[in-house]
Amino acid sequence: MRRFYGVFLALVLGLLLVAAGCGSKKEEKPAAAGGDKPKEVVLGFTGPLSGPAAEYGQDCLNGLDMAVKEINAKGGFTVGNQKYTIRLEKLDDMGDPTNAVNNARRFRNQYKTPAIFNPVFNAIAPMMRINEEKGNEFIIMAYTSTPKVVQMNNKLVVAVPPPFTVYCKSFVQEFIKEGAKNAAMLVTLGAYGDEWRAAFKSEWEKAGGKIVADKPANYYTETDFSAMITACLAAKPDVMLIGGPSAPTALVIEQARSLGFKGKFILVDQAKIDFIANILKGYKLLEGTMGVAAVQSYPYKATPGFDQKYRQQYNKQVTTSETPLNYISLYALTRAMAAAGTVEDPVAIRAAFPKAFPMSGDEFPVTYLGITDNGRMIPVASVQRVKDGKLAPPTSLIWHLKTEDEFKKFVAQQPTTSTYVFIPKTVEE
Repeated sequence: MRRFYGVFLALVLGLLLVAAGCGSKKEEKPAAAGGDKPKEVVLGFTGPLSGPAAEYGQDCLNGLDMAVKEINAKGGFTVGNQKYTIRLEKLDDMGDPTNAVNNARRFRNQYKTPAIFNPVFNAIAPMMRINEEKGNEFIIMAYTSTPKVVQMNNKLVVAVPPPFTVYCKSFVQEFIKEGAKNAAMLVTLGAYGDEWRAAFKSEWEKAGGKIVADKPANYYTETDFSAMITACLAAKPDVMLIGGPSAPTALVIEQARSLGFKGKFILVDQAKIDFIANILKGYKLLEGTMGVAAVQSYPYKATPGFDQKYRQQYNKQVTTSETPLNYISLYALTRAMAAAGTVEDPVAIRAAFPKAFPMSGDEFPVTYLGITDNGRMIPVASVQRVKDGKLAPPTSLIWHLKTEDEFKKFVAQQPTTSTYVFIPKTVEE
């Protein structure tokens, strides 16, 4: 009897083990596409969120924030079979290079951040001394138009806006063609302003013009530009190259007009023509001015919806170009991650960036065509004039092609009726 009971017990235990094994196999499910639960990737932003450039920094950050919210609301983005949502960590560096470097190290040490966004070249340059450290690499998403950022041979930099030399060449072509000869420069101090003045002087003189006055000024501290403007006007310029942050640039325009300047202004790309008009209560004082195009004038299908959504969500009267371009740059980064098959390897992600493009203006507020070999993303740049007290239609600048034939083929393929101007690819070589 005991023997029978032992055999019976062994049989029951065996059946239970088989059943348990079948149950565990039944519960095993293949991972769903995108993963059962999204993981999180942390990206960093360090920039001026206080101090004189705070508004500029916030406009850049808002564009990134808007893209993050959109991507996360859709459930994230897919890399391989895994979904990822984004957490954007932000730190204020007040535009100070030392703070920016410290913030970058903090992002890498604390979050293993694969990419860090920054919109000030004076801070980006020292960050470029640490972002290729072995085992501690990170991509710098550099919102700067200075050509130097891609001439420093850093293999982990992505420059977001077009180089300002594209605008410089366009401005010179336009005003020399109109018969302007003498130009005065009253541009912000610092590396960015110095580069702008040097580039403009070179292009203007090469085109047969003359620089009659050069009065750099600190647009971050000055509240009265009248002495410098008076010195410029004494040289009788036809045009004045001016600019730095938009608010003090508006003051320069107001004071120049009050001192009797009847000529035309050229704005460096940091100064936004529509933002200035908002400060000056209209375009009357800006007659003849040329600068980068206002976002509301971009000739893209997706721009009006983006503009309206942004101004409503962030309670803004004007959408500056910093916002849509930073917005697109974050989408480009996620596309590069998807193409690379990783959110952790900055080297692989940077190598995959060409696969993120093109990004059409039907879907995004600006068309991006690709990325140059040295790391500059290629948007179609746009410039605009003030004529008869209002903004004239913008002109699209095609700057990434080498020949007229390439340019003509490109224009023939465009669905829009925009005016296109060819700016030969000599700007960052």
